[in-house]
Amino acid sequence: MAYSFFAMLSRMKNIRRWALMRNTRSENICEHSHEVAVVAHALALLTNRHYGGQVDPNRCVMLAVYHDVPEILTGDMPTPVKYYNPAIREAYRQVEISACDKLLDMLPQDLREEYSPLLLSEEDSEEHRIVKAADKISALIKCIEEVGQGNREFASARRATEQAIRDMHLPAADEFLELYLPAYELPLDDQG
Repeated sequence: MAYSFFAMLSRMKNIRRWALMRNTRSENICEHSHEVAVVAHALALLTNRHYGGQVDPNRCVMLAVYHDVPEILTGDMPTPVKYYNPAIREAYRQVEISACDKLLDMLPQDLREEYSPLLLSEEDSEEHRIVKAADKISALIKCIEEVGQGNREFASARRATEQAIRDMHLPAADEFLELYLPAYELPLDDQG
């Protein structure tokens, strides 16, 4: 029997983000997930080293790598639609769970047990909060890049996304915004 799970994961590079907005450079969920993993790892380390946290940085990375996997089957749902009201958000969450179940069925049983906690994680864990913050920081980075290219389409999204991160009251995320985010606005020659 052939299993399709990994072939399906490779399709993440075909799922485009920011579909409702004009982009100077398109972004897919594969590259986005990599950036979220890098930022989540940093946030986990900052949480542990600077704020007395006890989070698992490796778990944060793995949750980040797989956080948008359902979108292979559902596509990228635009934020204004996804969060329009609680009923839509809950319905979409159920669609995501169904997509994860379908993807898990594409693995042998013994591997499903390993991948299930990554695709169907508890949303109230500290690691999940870190990944959520990293996801928003990745979106903010995209907004900064687009605005930096003269694309005013992302100016409002930039303000709203930064405020959403600050509203999370996650000290490591606030530290990232203050100490690391400004470098994303610098040209390459000034980053060294």
